[in-house]
Order: sequence, then structure tokens, then C-alpha cells
Amino acid sequence: MSSIKKLAGQTLWYGLPTIGSRFLGYILNFSLSFIYQAADTADLTQIYAIVPFVNILFTYGVETSYFRFSQEKDKNQLYNTLNVSILTTSILFSAILLLFSQELADATLMPTHPEYFIWLTGIIFLDTLATLPFAKLRQEGRPRKYAFVRIAGIVVNVLVVVFFIGYCPQLAKKNPDSLLLMFYDPSIGIGYYLIGNLVGSATTFLLLWKEWISFKFNFDAKLWKEVMKYAYPLIIVGLGGMINEMISRLVYQHVVTLPAAEAKRQLGIFAANYRLAVLITIFIQMFRMAAEPFFFNQAKEVNAKKTYARVMKFFVIACCMMFLVIGLFLDVFEKILTIKYKEYGEGIHIVPILAMGSVFLGIYYNLSIWYKLTNRNLFGAAITIAGALVTVILNIWWIPKFGYTGSAWATFSCYAFMMVTSYLLGQKFYRIPYARKKLIAYLVLTTLIFFLHKGMMIFYDNIYFSVFTAVVLLLAFFWFVARVERKEFQQFPVIGKYF
Repeated sequence: MSSIKKLAGQTLWYGLPTIGSRFLGYILNFSLSFIYQAADTADLTQIYAIVPFVNILFTYGVETSYFRFSQEKDKNQLYNTLNVSILTTSILFSAILLLFSQELADATLMPTHPEYFIWLTGIIFLDTLATLPFAKLRQEGRPRKYAFVRIAGIVVNVLVVVFFIGYCPQLAKKNPDSLLLMFYDPSIGIGYYLIGNLVGSATTFLLLWKEWISFKFNFDAKLWKEVMKYAYPLIIVGLGGMINEMISRLVYQHVVTLPAAEAKRQLGIFAANYRLAVLITIFIQMFRMAAEPFFFNQAKEVNAKKTYARVMKFFVIACCMMFLVIGLFLDVFEKILTIKYKEYGEGIHIVPILAMGSVFLGIYYNLSIWYKLTNRNLFGAAITIAGALVTVILNIWWIPKFGYTGSAWATFSCYAFMMVTSYLLGQKFYRIPYARKKLIAYLVLTTLIFFLHKGMMIFYDNIYFSVFTAVVLLLAFFWFVARVERKEFQQFPVIGKYF
């Protein structure tokens, strides 16, 4: 249990800044629906759908590779070699992006905004250079500094966006000669969202200067080749994962059979509702921050497999709770989302589909430890490529027929396929004694509770009744889990005495 406690503590430390930063970012994204109509946010949606793909190419698996090889190689030599590598390639890739900024703008149906891709290049360049310093903090178990830097970057980001998008337009109407408007250009508009991100990334990089300047230009070619041999399948895994997550928003306007203006409007609605499923995604991200180095460190322990199985159980329980928070209180989220523009409520029905898909994705990430520990990353690449093919085919097939509803089901289907495939292969090559029946039971019970609540609303559709029954059902699920897992919870510090 001590190892589980350690993981829980680290998840909390890495999770707080992740939750804090993602929550602030979420509020920032969410606020766009109060300022801009759906069609006006479509370009920003496309830009941020591109970012993860480029990030993977810029970082090419060095973070996971650093955790993997720091267990057996000289850490300083490894850190120096990978930093020299990532600095060199980042300069090269950034130059290419800047050179073709106009062509990229044309290809994404934003021909009048090549500057978006210039700012985007700056964001990705700075974020890439911060990758290994952040990994070093995680590997050395220094979550406090990690938390401070992450939160500081997003706070600066939010302040810049709020100032230029929220405050300056109002100030320009009341006092157009104000000195505060010296650097404000109203024609940039929603582009200030990217500028805020750029300033936030620069702040993050500067706060990591000690970790950055600690490396020396000492490059070990032999070590680099060994690391790259391990890392290149992870690039495929990463790209495939981003195809699964982002391709729907990238191709939507190209495959939907609607006029351009309506396609932009629907893309904006789709993106706004996609964000409502972000709570589970936030938890998955914060869990991965702590879990990846934890899993590698536990690999040599005698009871490592049992530990992995218990981690999976607690993870699934947490995901089920968050799915119920999203699904049972969906009426409340809809009320908030549609305060100014009612059109955003048109897509609220896709949120539970995407949320359960995110649960499957989180389970897949837990399962994926088998191929990382056994150096079978090519299997991970194969699973991800297969999932990407499922995503692309279903999006091209279903978007013209069902719009963003079809895209949501494509995401759900892809993650379910990857989860099942990874489990079956993992049990063959690195058998972990997961509590399979219990995990399936929790997922089924969660789904039944959600549909029970939906059924109640058919007979009596009232927001207060909806909230009351949601609270009762959520507490009932928690009570059931607490009864079943009482002995497990009793071993936890602080809360154990209540079980």
C-alpha cells in the first residue's frame, strides 16, 4: 500500500497544477462562448487541433525515453544528449514552419491569418525546450517546483487573454486614448488567445532556466542512437493518439456536406461541447504525470504486477465518478453553456459519449505499460495506427451522415477498440492480474445509473429535480463502491478511519 500512497501523493502534487492550469484554461475556453458566436471560434479550434501533432514531432518521445533510460544510464549524460538533440531539431522544425506559414494557413482554410502559424511556432518551440526540464523535475521527485512553474505559466496566459480580449475592447469604446491601449490592435481579435499562450509559454521557459542551463553541450552519439531506437515507435503512438483525438476537428469542415458558414458554426458547437468532457481528460493527464515515472520505478519490485492491478482499479473508480458528475449534471452544464448563445446547446447530447470514450482512453493508457516495460513499443504503435484508421474511416463515413454526433461515436468506438486490443495483447506478453469482472461491473453500473437518470427526466423534466436525483444517484454509487472496497479504503491515510 505504501507504493499506492506514494503514487496518490504524487498524482495530487502533479494533479493540482494540472487541474489548476487546465481549469483556468477551461474557463478561458468556456468564456469564448460568451464573447464569440460558434462560427467565430472555428479557426481557433483548428489551430489547437494542429498543436498536438506538431508537439509530437518536435519532442519525438524524449520524455518517456528519459524516464526509461534514467534507470540504467548516467542521468547527466542522458540529459545532456537529449537536450542537445531536442534543441537542434526544434530550431530546424521551427524554421520549416515559419517558412511555410502561408501555405499552412491556406490548407486550413485560414488564408488571411498566416500570423497564427507564426505565433504557433513560437509556442511550440518554447514548450518543446521545457519538455526535458519538466521531465527532470518529475524524475527527481520535485513536484512543488513543477506545480509552481505550471501554474505561473497558465496564470500569465490567462491574464494576457483577459486583458486584450475581455478588457481592451471595452476600454477602447470608453477611452480610446488610454495609454493601456498602446499595444492593443482590435484587428487581431481572437488572435490574442494565441498571443496569451505565447507569453505564458515564454514565462514557463524562463522559470525553468536553472534546469535548462544545467545541461552541457555534451552529445553521446551511441547513447542517442539507443534512445532513438526505443523512442521512434512512441512517435507513431503519439501521432496515432492525436489522430484519434483531434482528426475530427481537423477534417470536419472538409468532409461535412454543408455550406462553409454552417460548417464553421457546427465546428464551433462541437468544440464547445467537447470541452465539457475535459474533466476526465484532466484527471488522465494528471495521473499520467505521476504514473509514468512511478510505473518504471516499480518495475523491479516483487509485487509490481499486483500494484499495477490495484492502480487500475482505483483509476477506474475515479473515472466512473467523474463520468457521473458530467453525465448526471449535464442539465446544469447546458444552462451555463447557453447563457448567451443558445446554439451551443444543440450538441450537448454528445458529451456523455465523449466522456465515456475518455474513460476508455484512460484505461488504455494504464494498460499500455505492458509494452513500455517489455520494450515492445512497436505493438503500441500498431495498436495506435489501427485505432487511427478506425477514427479516420468512421469520421469520413459518419460526419457527412450524422455531423458531430457521428464524430463523437467514432471517438468512442476508437478508444473502445484500443482498450480491448491492448488488454488482450498485454495479457499475452505481460500478464497483470487485473480485477476484470469488478472493473466491468463498475463501468456497467455507471452506465445504468446515467440512463436511469435520463429516464427520470423523461417523466419529470425539471432542473431542480434533475440536480436532486443526480446528487442522490452519485452518493449511491459512492456508497456502493465504499462498501465493496471497504478493506482497501481502510488502509488509506486520513480517510481510512471513516471506512
